[in-house]
Amino acid sequence: CSEQRVHNDLPTTTIIMCFVDEVWSTLLRSVHSVLSRSPPHLIEEVILVDDFSAKDYLKEKLDKYMSQFPKVKILHLKERHGLIRARLAGAEIAKGKTKPLGTPVWISAEVLHRPSSIPPQECDSELVILISPPFSYMTVDNFQRGIFTWPMNFGWRQIPQEVIEKNKMKETDIIRCPVMAGGLFSIDKKYFFELGAYDPGLDVWGGENMELSFKVCGEIEIIPCSRVGHIFRNDNPYSFPEDRIRTVERNLARVAEVWLDEYKDLFYGHAYHLILKNLDVGDLTQQIELRKKLQCKSFKWYLENVYPDLEAPLVRASGLLVNTATARCIAVENNTLAFEACDVNNEDQQFNYTWLRLLQHGEACVAPAAAGGAPGLRRCDGRNPRLKWLHMALAPGRPQLTDHVVVEHLAQPACLEADPARGALRVGACDSASPFQKWRFGSYHVD
Repeated sequence: CSEQRVHNDLPTTTIIMCFVDEVWSTLLRSVHSVLSRSPPHLIEEVILVDDFSAKDYLKEKLDKYMSQFPKVKILHLKERHGLIRARLAGAEIAKGKTKPLGTPVWISAEVLHRPSSIPPQECDSELVILISPPFSYMTVDNFQRGIFTWPMNFGWRQIPQEVIEKNKMKETDIIRCPVMAGGLFSIDKKYFFELGAYDPGLDVWGGENMELSFKVCGEIEIIPCSRVGHIFRNDNPYSFPEDRIRTVERNLARVAEVWLDEYKDLFYGHAYHLILKNLDVGDLTQQIELRKKLQCKSFKWYLENVYPDLEAPLVRASGLLVNTATARCIAVENNTLAFEACDVNNEDQQFNYTWLRLLQHGEACVAPAAAGGAPGLRRCDGRNPRLKWLHMALAPGRPQLTDHVVVEHLAQPACLEADPARGALRVGACDSASPFQKWRFGSYHVD
């Protein structure tokens, strides 16, 4: 890194540090490391955003101490905003210039800069700097990129060795990422607000990194030679409206509803408890209109062009639904269910088993009946518990019924079964040994 040449006409930067009840020494070391180890001509200002701290030393004492540094400004919020909205408050007043617009760099109050940390320099610390549009990030280990798995859980994953060797990658090379962690990054101020900044409906912390990653279509870059160290606290200083997990889940659900298109079913399929409790994500009108205004590409495009290695099948299983005992298939005829000889070319016999646990044929879904009754067809509704079926891995606690199709909402296990005498379908008490209750789809897309 020390041998790399960088431009000397980089835009000035506003560094925004949000904190609440931070330890005095940690906060001071963070500010001092920024001022003493960064090229002075690149630092426009350092904004400390105090998110309504209760500690007395973070009020007048802090103001007095920081007054000796002309570039340091303190914004004391009059009420608790949460990390997401605290960042926005800092961004609103940022003056960093990027020909001529600002580049806010968000970092927490527990950071230590290596010498000359704005341009690339040698260092072995933890994370990051993102460069205007697009962006950047880094972890301790080399050749790692930010990724997510369902239901939108962020993580770091090393680039496969064969990819590194094929592309002759060096440790100093820029690494493209589909998503970022969100804690430390840099972005052009004008660009950030053109993107709509953060969704104002996101509470406290969590999910904003996913939202911003999708807004920039994965235009995120790790700059390995430009780094900031992050010291993690043992506890979370923020209070949450309910608890941390529920707040983050609601935030992620808002992001899924706005940005994932039809792939949001994968999110809910992996976080099915959110469906069961009928989670209220609030009004999404403003965010949906913003996405239209920005003319953002579809999530399908994002998967194909930015994150093609993410496993994202739209359904769990598809094709013919074949009964093991009779080798006959379920079909739809004249808006009713039928049971007939299988024909792989017959569209009326094509069904999907969805992430929301529906047996779906077009807009219609197989509706369970009470034990002894015949199933019917209803308009699909992923929120209706009376349309749900359990199959394969979704038969929890009943491994003997994995080949069955089990009604989800009934207290006593009831299964879809073939009635060979009448050549029809019915729902009966589950019998793990009965081949007339065992079914197989033509294709399974999930283990």
